[in-house]
Order: sequence, then structure tokens, then C-alpha cells
Amino acid sequence: MKVLNLYAGIGGNRKLWKDVDVTAIEINPEIAKIYQDFFPDDKVVVADAHKYLLEHYKEFDFIWSSPPCPTHSRMNYLQKAKGNKVIYPDMTLWQEIIFLKNWYKGKWIVENVRTYYEPLIKPIEIDRHYFWNNFFIIPIEVCKKVRNDKGMTLNVKMKERNMFVKDFYKYKGDKRTLLNNCIEPDLGKHILECAKMVKCNDNECENNPFECPFFVNGLCTEVNHKLKR
Repeated sequence: MKVLNLYAGIGGNRKLWKDVDVTAIEINPEIAKIYQDFFPDDKVVVADAHKYLLEHYKEFDFIWSSPPCPTHSRMNYLQKAKGNKVIYPDMTLWQEIIFLKNWYKGKWIVENVRTYYEPLIKPIEIDRHYFWNNFFIIPIEVCKKVRNDKGMTLNVKMKERNMFVKDFYKYKGDKRTLLNNCIEPDLGKHILECAKMVKCNDNECENNPFECPFFVNGLCTEVNHKLKR
């Protein structure tokens, strides 16, 4: 599966992916360097992810996009209460959802924070994230992490986010923010596995493919079905 990982950050969503050919797009060179060190086999492109999607979407089987979230978050809404200047929501999020829904033929998912306003397009909600997608995601319980990291050492914070990485201290930038911006790796893995799922042609799967007796780890793919048979 050829995967396009847009606004890749340091790759929390990608950490547990297997058997994929990943192209990661990250506009910040310092963050892109961290991602490349973490995932040396991925192709990492320092570029504008929004523009890259428009120019290269046909080249991939699966697209994951996590557009910038600060202007949509509840923290942005709280700026008014603090007497700070408010700003327009960045419409990149909605542009990409509409574009993928109408033009892209593969599997796709767009992730963002819970918005301070009523979403323009209804999402599904998992943990503290909104998701828009074109495939079935099997419900999953996400381990609730401690959100208040006051006094937490960076080592503990890395373990808390399931992103413990040797020599993470050597990198520049606010490492806590980088970690907090990561999707839970287990959730990223689960979503990719759901994207790989296809309806089996076996008679036992016709009525409800999600109750197939050949499920492996909760998923019935053509590969798993053949292996079980």
C-alpha cells in the first residue's frame, strides 16, 4: 500500500504501520529531520502538504492528512475570554475534506482536534480527535492519557505518548509540543488496518463482512482470509 502522510510531524500515527510504502510531507525542516531519523525507510519531503496533495493525490492508495489545528481548537476560542486577538479559522481543513470526498478514488482520512464550533461536515470522534474518512472504522477504546504534564520529565512524557525514542533530547524545538501533537500510535495502527480491510467474496461474509469468522485482530482482509482458510 502506497501511503501519503500529510503534515507528518514526528510520525506518531505512522509509528506502528507495517507493510506500507510511505511518503511523508512536513514543511518544517527540523521536524522533518526528526521524522526521517525515526523512519529512515520513508520518503520525506519538505514541502507545503496542502499543495502537495493537490499535485500528487493520484499516486497513492491511502492518504492521511492532519491539517494545522490551532485555529479550530477550543483554545483559540478562549483567546477572546483572555482579551486576546481572535483569528479566522484556517479553511485548509474543509478544503481537503471536500477535495478528497469528490476527487480521490482511494481510502482517505483527515484528522483534527475537536472544534470550538459546530463542524461544517459531520465527523466521527475518537478520543480527543475528529476524523473524516471514507471507510468503516471499527470502534476502539483508546487508553486515556494524562493530559496535564506539569512536572513530568521528558522521558515520562515520551512513554505517556508511546513515543519513547532514544536521543530525543538532541533535537531542537519544543519536544513536549511535538509529542502532544502526535496521534496515539495504537490508534494510527488501528485506522490503517481498517483502511486495508476489504469485503470478502466468501459467502460467509456476504451479509455482514464485519462478522466474518476469518477475522484476524478484528479485521477481515483478503490476505487474512486466505491465510485462515
